[in-house]
Amino acid sequence: MTACGSDAEPTPEASESATTSVPSPVEPSDSASPSPAVSPSTDLSAITVSDTDQPEVTIPTPWAINETQSKVLREGGEQTLNADSTATLNYVGLNGRTGEIFDSSYERGAPATFPLQGVVPGFAEGLTGQSVGSRVLIAMPSEAGYAEGNPDAGIEKGDTILFVVDIISANYDEASGEEVAPADGLPVVSMTGDGPEITIPDGATKPAELVVQPLIEGTGSPVTETSSIQVKYRSWEWDTGAMVEDAWRPQQGPLADLIEGWKQGLVGQPVGSRVMLVVPPELAYPDGSPDIELEAGKTLVYVIDVLYATEG
Repeated sequence: MTACGSDAEPTPEASESATTSVPSPVEPSDSASPSPAVSPSTDLSAITVSDTDQPEVTIPTPWAINETQSKVLREGGEQTLNADSTATLNYVGLNGRTGEIFDSSYERGAPATFPLQGVVPGFAEGLTGQSVGSRVLIAMPSEAGYAEGNPDAGIEKGDTILFVVDIISANYDEASGEEVAPADGLPVVSMTGDGPEITIPDGATKPAELVVQPLIEGTGSPVTETSSIQVKYRSWEWDTGAMVEDAWRPQQGPLADLIEGWKQGLVGQPVGSRVMLVVPPELAYPDGSPDIELEAGKTLVYVIDVLYATEG
């Protein structure tokens, strides 16, 4: 988030202890196939999963499947994942040939967060379209998982792998929630096809202090001082109404690295919210910023969609 204190646009990564399983994308291989000793199943009916907080999975080993399939074990809510989602998940991964667990966030005691674009193909396929709050069973043939195997995880070429996944939360594509009527005298925000625009009312008094005005109140967890946030935003100069930054696309970084006006104004805002901040120069760029061609002493107006927040 360039104008907010960092030039980088990092993406979330799963913890190192999880990298033997889900986070590593694998190129499909036409040569991968289930072991000849296993007749691939056409469905998931032979797999049983306990309805406990930490699921126990029973597999009639050796077992394989002919194509990636998923089954909802617990229904979630209205928000769904898409191919571009970033999600926080608890999961257990098992080898269909042996029935052994090769990775488990439950056993590590902490969920993992990563983008679906950075996981093995069958895992992404099995979660796309699923609801936040649901528990999903996913099984995939070798070519959709680890086509060449993963010796460190005990996975051989041709092994079917399975996951049971609890979808804890995910990012939003845009703000979603209840609209909030802004106070009088503030910039008027209108949404166009490509993002927000603002109009500063004639005669409006430029605030001397930070103004935090929710426009849509989301329903997600609140942003904290230690959150890493995913947002899209635009900013304008109060005096001229000219746009300073157009960052109306998902990007993220630690809140602690951003300008003081964001650090003060976004803490406590629920994920899913759209927030307008009017930031005086001392909380933004008191000396200006050549990177965004901003002169010293300028008050800025931000419209921010808070798409996601994770801790640490």
